[in-house]
Formats: sequence, structure tokens, C-alpha cells
Amino acid sequence: MSNQTGSAYRLPRTATPQRYDLRLEPDLSAFRFTGEERIVLDLGEPAQEIVLNAADLAIDAASIADDRGTRQEASVTLDEVTERVRLRFPEALAPGPWRLSLRFRGILNDQLRGFYRSAIKSEGGGEGGFLAVTQFEATDARRAFPCWDEPAFKAVFQVTLVVPQDLAAISNTGILREESLPGTGKKAVTFAPTIPMSTYLVALVVGRLSCGAVRMAGRTPIRVWCVPGKERLAGFALDVAAFSLRFFEAYYDIPYPGDKLDLIALPDFAFGAMENLGAITFRETALLLDEERSSHAERVRVADVVAHEIAHMWFGDLVTMAWWNGLWLNEAFATLMEVQAVDAWRPAWQRWTAFGVSRAAALSMDGLRASRPVEFEVVAPRDAEAMFDVLTYEKGGAVLRMLEQYLGPERFRAGIRKYLSDHRFSNAETADLWHALGEASGQPIPDIMDGWLFREGYPLVTAEVADDGKTLLLSQERFTYLPPETGGERTWRVPITLRARADGAVRRLGHLLDGATSRLTLPGSVEWAVLNDGGHGFYRVRYGPGLLAELLNAPQSLLAPVERFNLVNDAWAMALAGLFPLQEYLDLAARFRDEADRHVWAVLLASLAYLDRVVRPEDRLGLQRLVRAQLQPACRRLGWSPEPGEDDLARQLRGELLQALGTLGDEPTIQAEAQERYARQRREAAAVDPDLLPALIAIAAHCGDAARYEEFLGSLRSAATPQEEQRFLQGLTGFRDPELVQRTLDLAMGPAVRSQDAPFLFRSLLFGVHSRELTWRFIMGRWPALVQKLPPLTGLRRVCEGLAGLATPELEAEVRAFFAVHPVALGGKILDQDLEQLRVAVRFREREGEALARIIHERAVNNPGLPDH
Repeated sequence: MSNQTGSAYRLPRTATPQRYDLRLEPDLSAFRFTGEERIVLDLGEPAQEIVLNAADLAIDAASIADDRGTRQEASVTLDEVTERVRLRFPEALAPGPWRLSLRFRGILNDQLRGFYRSAIKSEGGGEGGFLAVTQFEATDARRAFPCWDEPAFKAVFQVTLVVPQDLAAISNTGILREESLPGTGKKAVTFAPTIPMSTYLVALVVGRLSCGAVRMAGRTPIRVWCVPGKERLAGFALDVAAFSLRFFEAYYDIPYPGDKLDLIALPDFAFGAMENLGAITFRETALLLDEERSSHAERVRVADVVAHEIAHMWFGDLVTMAWWNGLWLNEAFATLMEVQAVDAWRPAWQRWTAFGVSRAAALSMDGLRASRPVEFEVVAPRDAEAMFDVLTYEKGGAVLRMLEQYLGPERFRAGIRKYLSDHRFSNAETADLWHALGEASGQPIPDIMDGWLFREGYPLVTAEVADDGKTLLLSQERFTYLPPETGGERTWRVPITLRARADGAVRRLGHLLDGATSRLTLPGSVEWAVLNDGGHGFYRVRYGPGLLAELLNAPQSLLAPVERFNLVNDAWAMALAGLFPLQEYLDLAARFRDEADRHVWAVLLASLAYLDRVVRPEDRLGLQRLVRAQLQPACRRLGWSPEPGEDDLARQLRGELLQALGTLGDEPTIQAEAQERYARQRREAAAVDPDLLPALIAIAAHCGDAARYEEFLGSLRSAATPQEEQRFLQGLTGFRDPELVQRTLDLAMGPAVRSQDAPFLFRSLLFGVHSRELTWRFIMGRWPALVQKLPPLTGLRRVCEGLAGLATPELEAEVRAFFAVHPVALGGKILDQDLEQLRVAVRFREREGEALARIIHERAVNNPGLPDH
């Protein structure tokens, strides 16, 4: 992968920073800040000009001095396009150490990047003051202070924050000293020097924040910071953090590299969380939680995000990618490790099964012709922003899990330990990880893995039994939803794991499919075979008719939950691609009406929701009958209330099935019961299981009128937890009355909805069959204001994800025409991917519309006991 210097977006290596002494003073009334810094740097060659990064800053003074006291003033030239500042000196600077001094100022922006302001809402919903906070990844440290804003320029940072006496100040390390500044009402808080780290990991937080009890994990103090009044919601995250930190210290065999660990909940945050060393910042919903009144899904989210960010303290912070093309090294490994930690903490949650299920999002994206490799060349900063997607996180994590299982967990961990030990406090590339894993395992890692990382796509592996009855015929081809483009056959080195029964004996086998076809002979006649045994492989499987029939007719216990998930998910993907008849998929789905595993139901429900988006309006009532036939047996079995000793996943499944039956199935008796229970919950919060509450809210909105809408607004304003606020905010998108849809659209554009949350409202409304057309008209009409309202990149990306919901030929034509004259830079191929997902949906509708109508009619005739209404 190219890593040249001196490009339009890469800084020259003439000067290398060693240490920053940084002093910043934010003004939370004027939304401005001033700063000064002294940078110890090393010049590798004579130079009259030094180039570093700066954006949205005014630099008032710049000078440089050497160890002898020789000092030169610099002329300053800012380049807005490349986000650089050029400092030119009267005389050439000799090689060696120098001290660069700068004074500068900037704006505390409202764009959720760089050094920005976050509003604290009062209990009544009004403004309760502001915080000054930072979000620097990927390339926004340059918006807070001039710096060498590239990951390879690691340096030590010592930060001083000048703040009002009554405000908290937090940075990456513990407080070294705190000095009162007489006559100013302010204090100067100086923090200990950091380890050598990249600029994107610097954290600055100032404001009215509070923290509760300190939790110790070995020698490391852990705190949760939040706006006052929410301290009671910190205990769950502290439990996760303390366990995770100890777990990772043991796994990596390296002590935690910081001197403390602060977890900071921010009211406004564009991402889920950010792994700043020692000062991890979070969206409130990803950190604060009432354990007693939260759902299982909400608890899992907090646990996963906390563990993910703490995993980064080693893999990302201690050792960092050399350039943004290696971002997957950070994120994919943290995705894998979050599951390692949470599964060890709560085995009953079945996080490895859920990990296998989460690959589905990456398989869906990577099945597009507009997909991209996990690792690709990054030139401009916007290219780096495009890497924060499911291909980096989920596909990267999945191929690492596949490699771990292929090598064995112990050899994999030995390689990871060697990699971290060899490169601590420094930078590394993918080749360095492969080298360490190769040394630990004795395997040629690049030969196995490079095809999975440096090329887009993945294989569909077909398995059939040969005429001799004992040989499995394996073949592979690239899976795509749309017909593949010409350009030759693509193959991967596929580490196949399979379980087969031959002549009465069950065997587990490993086989490397290293070509288009392969033969695997078993000792006797093949009775059945399960490919992707354990569900670790990043590929889809198509079984020949005989093998598929054997698996479907076998006892459910033959397949593990993740294997049943893969069987259904691969069949559904092939149905979307036109490789498996829709009739056969629905017949297959019907065999799982008595399924008890929540993960398997996840794909069944997702496929029904997809059909709801593409079905013709005149066939929707028939589809609702089909949904009811699929769901009612499981809903009757589970009932409305949890049984004694029932596990978390069963409680979560109950809520998801009842919600689907009351909305997708539009089932009146379910709707009546849900609304009665919702009313009971409003009178007495503890009367309803927390895992059922999201379903009650969704069904209440689905059936809701203007009075119910006002009720939701009141619950939104008075929400006691971040999760409760999100339940009712998202609930607004479920109302079907066009006037209420319009109210939600207007609300999303106003000050009552944070810019971090508005994109998710638009996305949900675009996916709603009753709201999508009105929402699309609104977006087209308010496009300039929408671009202004939402966070750069991340906001518009979330909105455009919803384009796939506009699954009619007419709306697709409008979407393509609109973006032809309103180009939007989302980074990389992101818009192309969104438009291709819309094309897949419309093509499926055009191809299968008649078949779906026929199937619906036939099943209505065969199931007359399910009434239309």
C-alpha cells in the first residue's frame, strides 16, 4: 500500500514533533477559544519552511528557537483546501532540535468535530449551559491546535486548560497541578504528560460535569463523568469497564498504558464513542443506563461499546496504524475483542452467536458491486472518513475471527502479543501484524488473508454430493446481488470448516478451498454436511437440493443457532439475488415457525420487513396475513410475560416478535393488548417488562393518533434516561398519519432534536412505507437546510442509508435524478452503495412482484382462518 510523503494531503517529513506543551482557554459564552503551544521538534534536514496542519484557526504569532536561544519569527500562510499552514523563516534552519511557539484562536463550533460545543438541556427541555469537548478522529485535531495531524507523527502531549473555577476539566492523563488565577475567576489545570500518541487521540473536555465513585481495576482508577443528575446511571458501565480493563491486561499481557481511565458521557456526539487514551468520550446512550429499567438490547449496546473502546487502549492507542489505510487494524480488532471481553463477562448473552449474526450487515454491503476492500489507499482526509463503516468493523472483525479459528486461539493470541510488544508506543501496518501472527503460528498469513482484505467481495460456496455418494463437490464464485460485471472469475483461499455424517459417523474437517472447484472425499456415503461449521467463515453457502433437504428435515438440534441463522440468511440473500426462488425461501422460513432462538428470528423478521417495503400496495393485506401465519405460533408460545428463570434473550425475542406482529402483521388483538399494557405502564413503570416496552411503544405509535403523538412528546421531554428519550424519539417515526409524519419532519429540523439524532429520524422515516414518500419530498425541498443542520459526513451518510427504503421504480428514478444535480461527497463509494441497495430492492420488486402476489393469494386460500381487516 502506497505511503508516499509530500502529496497534496500528506505532510513532508522534514520536521518531526516530539512533544507538545499545549495551553487552551475556551470561552463557553462567546463560543471561542484561544491557545498557545510550544512544540519540541526535530529537523532532519536544513529547511526554511515548516509545514503542519491547521483548519478553521487564526494564527496570531509563530516563532522558532534553538537550544542556543537563536529565535526567528515566521510568516504564516494558511491553505484552506489542504488544511495546512506554512511557516516561512527569514533564514534556513539547521538540522537538529527546535522549539516552535504558536499563538492561535478558533471557534467552538456546532459541527460535532474538532473543538466544539455541546448543549446541556435542562429538565424542562431548554438550554442548561454548554460543554467544550473534542472529537478529533480522523483529521480534526487541526481544528483545535496547529499540529502534525497524521497518525505516524506520534508525540508526547502535556495539556493545560484554563477554565472557570466551578467547571471540570478533563484530558488524557491525571491532573498534575491546579492553580488559581487571581482576579479572573479561573484556574489553570495542568495534566501529566501522555505516552507518545497520535494527535487524533488527544481529548479536551470542559464544563459542568460530575463523577461518582471511583472504581479501581488493579492500579488504574476508573470514573464515569456525566452532566449532573445522571450519576446514578453510571454503575453498569463501571462494572463493564473494570472487568474489561483487567481482561485485556491479561489477554495482551501488557499493563494498561494510561495512568487513569475516564469514561465521559456527552450530550452531543457524532459517533458512538471515541477511544481517546485515558479519556474515552461517549454518546450518552452508549454509556449511561438504568440497569433495572433497561432492555437487554440496551444493556448489550453499552457493554459492547465500553469494551470496544477499552480494547483500543492497546490496539490503536499504544500501537497505532501508520496511515489511515490501516484503520481496519484498529477497528476490526477492537470489534473482535469487545466480544471476547463481553462473552467472558456475561456468557449467557451468547455474544459469539450475535457476532456471527452481525456479519450479516457486512455480507450485505460486501455483496454490492460498489463494495470496497477492507484496506485501500487513503489519499485525502475524506477518504479516511469513508472507512468508518461495516466493512472496516464487521467484515474486518469477521475475517480476523475466521483467522483466529483457523490458527487456533492460543497461537492467534501469541501473535497479537508479539505484535503489540514489538510496536508499542509506535506505528505499524498490516504486514507487521501478518509477520507477528506468522511467527507465532508458522503459517503463511499473507497468502491466506490478503485476498480477504485487499479485494472487495466474498465467495458463494456451493456444496453438492457427487454421483459416488461419498465425495463433496465444492465450488466458489463471487456473490453479488446484481448480475456480476464482466472481468474474469474471482476466487479466494477459503478456509472451509465442515461437519458431516458419513456411514453413521460424524466428523469435523478442515479444508482449504484454493481454486474455483475442489473435491473432498469422505470415508463413506454422505448423509448430511454442514459447511461453515460454527459460523466463523466470511462466505455464503449454497447447498445442492439433496443436502438442503437433509438439513431442513433433520432435528433442529443438528444445527447450532448461528448455523441455523446462516442457513436462513444465505437463502434470503440468494433470493434477493435471484439465485433461489422466493417461493422456496418462504417455504424454508415457514419451517422455522417454532424456532426459539432470537438470532435466527432476527433474519426472519428482517426478510418480512423487506417484503413489506417492496410489496405492491394492493397486496399488502395479503402480506400481513403471511406475517401473522409466520409469527403467531411463536407469540402464543412466549405469551406476554416472562416466565420465572427465563433468560435475557428469550425476553428480548418476545418483544421483537410481538412488535412485528402488531406492526408488520397489523394484528388487531395484539394491538389492543399492547395499548392496554402501554397505558398500564404509564400508570406504573414497573408493571411492564423492560424488554417488552419497546414493542408497546412501537405498536402504540403504529396505531396512534394526534393525542397519542402529544403523549409521546411529553414522554420525550420528561425522559429519565437516555434510552427512554431515544425510545420515544424514535417512536415518533412510527406514526402513520401524514400530518403526524409532517410534524416529525419539522421537529427533526428544529432545535428540539439534536443534530446527532436527526439523521436517524430521517433514516427511519425513509424506511417506513407510510412515511417514505412524504419524507423524500421533504428532503428534496429542504436539502440546503438539511445539509446545514446535520453533522458533516456522518449526518448525511445516515440519511442516505434510508434511500434503500424508497423501493419503487418511480421513487428510484427521482432519487437518481436528484443526486445527479445535487452531488454529495460522503466519502469513497458510500453514495454509490446506497443507490445500489435501492436498485437491488427495486429489481427484486420488479422480478418477484407477481410471484409474491401469487404466493400471498395461495396461502390465503390455504389458511382461511386468518382474516383480512
